[in-house]
Amino acid sequence: MTISLKHATRAVALLCASLAVIGCAGSKGHYPAAAEAQQRMAAEAAATQKGTASIDSQATYLKLVEQMQTDGLWFASLAHIDALEKRWGVSPESSRMRADALRQTGETARSEDAYKKLIGTPLEAAGYHGLGLLAGSRGDYFEAVKLLKEAQRRNPTDAVLLSDLGYANLRAGLVADARLPLMQALQLRSDNLQAQANLALYLEVTQQHAQADALMEIHRMSAATRAAIRESARQIGNAPRAARSNDIVMSASDGAAPLRLKTARWPDLGGRRAIMSPAPASNPSSSSSRGTE
Repeated sequence: MTISLKHATRAVALLCASLAVIGCAGSKGHYPAAAEAQQRMAAEAAATQKGTASIDSQATYLKLVEQMQTDGLWFASLAHIDALEKRWGVSPESSRMRADALRQTGETARSEDAYKKLIGTPLEAAGYHGLGLLAGSRGDYFEAVKLLKEAQRRNPTDAVLLSDLGYANLRAGLVADARLPLMQALQLRSDNLQAQANLALYLEVTQQHAQADALMEIHRMSAATRAAIRESARQIGNAPRAARSNDIVMSASDGAAPLRLKTARWPDLGGRRAIMSPAPASNPSSSSSRGTE
């Protein structure tokens, strides 16, 4: 019988959470409740292992791993990717999941190799996207822009990718170039938290404070979130370009974004979505963008 994906990932999540709380295995005499939890956790893990062994299709297993990664179980997903590839062989989908998991677990060199293997496959856009995120994490925002543009050419409607590209443009000092992808990202996925934050950041950087305030109000951003956006804008505006290499990419797909936003939809006024259209930057710095092509 095939195990439910929901129950399988829940069992793995419980396993990881229990390990973090319990600590040592030799504390049964002093912590009976912990010992009972440990036994229950072991039983659930055994059930999960038995269930995953009965998964009878590659597509189902890929969905299981995808759900693990959605839940942030990056280390566990690597183990299941090994099992998946042992049974069905390497595929572009499993390679992409492995590359993402390696990046999220700090294995940057191996992650880069895995992303490069996606070039020339149907998931080439994901390969360039991941390579762009890695470049941004190194502080090389011009290289990040170049790679993310390659990804955009292959997948022009990916809202997460467009948001990452807009943010990389901001960090590279190509402020005017950030406007279009950030607007596209938010109109494609108005419920995407990072797209909301990155557009608000652009508005702050370009001194469009009233529109930034309205955007943050519409999406009910917390006071802490608004302060973080304004502080990031201040740093982008004040830091010399060479110093921006010390920044870290704020990306939804990267899983390292410091902002935690509440989901809110754009209001529907008279049957039309109220989509704000920020003006271009008054002092565009896009002339240097040709160097990233």
